[in-house]
Amino acid sequence: MSLELYLDLISPPCRSIYVFAKMNNIRFDYFPVDLLRGDHHSKEFEAINMLKTVPVLKEGDFTLIESVAILLYLTRKYRTSIYWYPPDVQLRGLIDEYMAWQHDSIHLKMQKFLWSKLLIPLITGQEMPKEKQDELLGEVNVNVQLFTDHFLKDKPFIAGNIISLADLLAAMEMMQSSPISRCLEVTGTSWRQSLELETNAESPTKVLWKEKTHQELEL
Repeated sequence: MSLELYLDLISPPCRSIYVFAKMNNIRFDYFPVDLLRGDHHSKEFEAINMLKTVPVLKEGDFTLIESVAILLYLTRKYRTSIYWYPPDVQLRGLIDEYMAWQHDSIHLKMQKFLWSKLLIPLITGQEMPKEKQDELLGEVNVNVQLFTDHFLKDKPFIAGNIISLADLLAAMEMMQSSPISRCLEVTGTSWRQSLELETNAESPTKVLWKEKTHQELEL
């Protein structure tokens, strides 16, 4: 019974699962789902996931459709290195805390800003009002600062001295501009560069975390 992953790598949660599976030598069949093309609204995909969302994990009749649940399932089933989700209950508590917080506070905030900055203008041909973009960017920056102040503090990684699932999820969100730029073949002085300039109010703690995390993930 093969492991099937239905993913769009433009999505940070999907990238987290893809990177995790590759880093841990987990064999899987990869089924790309192009969200911009609307593949998730097809009847074929609805038969796999009636919620029409990615990621999706399937093994025979067993299906999971939430990224955190999928990552935890993979750590347990394939007995990956314990640093991803350590047995220590306090370290797990720190990882669980971030994973519970990040969806609404990082993922959705970043997603709204990226839609306003690039995808809505691309689809409609019209720029979003600057006031709205500034409002959404402000929400992103507030929560990125909370990430630094509360979850990182003075630690190398979210749960301490070793990378974990929490850092993987965070890294995929913080580097979101890169895959979108490549996917849409933005060239020259790309919006990726302008986005990085707009969101570059990074503390030394966050800069160090990003460098260490990217090094661990070989990004």
